[in-house]
Amino acid sequence: MEPEEPGEAAGGRPGGEALGGRGLLELAVASGVAAWATWAALLMPGFRRVPLRLQVLEAYKQGLRPAVGYELNPWLLCLSNYRAWKAGYRGKVSFLKKDLWKVNLSDCYNVIVFLAPSVKPPLAAKLLAELPDEARVVAGRYPFPSWTPTSTLGQGLEQVWAYDMKEVRQVAQSRAEGSPV
Repeated sequence: MEPEEPGEAAGGRPGGEALGGRGLLELAVASGVAAWATWAALLMPGFRRVPLRLQVLEAYKQGLRPAVGYELNPWLLCLSNYRAWKAGYRGKVSFLKKDLWKVNLSDCYNVIVFLAPSVKPPLAAKLLAELPDEARVVAGRYPFPSWTPTSTLGQGLEQVWAYDMKEVRQVAQSRAEGSPV
């Protein structure tokens, strides 16, 4: 391999220096920091412990069928499918690589969401528009800010909020009409 410019060595370092032990160590540390930063920013939030009653596997165990999870992150999708297989639910519980925002939820009667607070207002509008009155929505870690829960369970990171869509719609309608709840 020949240098491309004067003063650049074949090893790729200016001044013709070879990459020595210290250079390799610096490269390894920099690569490790970059990998950790990627993990911390993009992947780790999805791998935090999800409350047991929010997992699709637990929903299936409790009789909620079909049990389908939507996930765009390929790592979380693989992890979810692995957990379903390990638990013996392969073929009974489905995890699909689909965008929740593009999926029609009009035939869903039990929806479990585990999303950040910033996503809840637009998701609330989607759920109100698509879910039938008989549907129930369970939110983990963060409640829907404008909805009044039918019931709650747990505390702290394990807390969940349940909402019956018929009641949510009645409250939303009465607010729109300006009458007290």
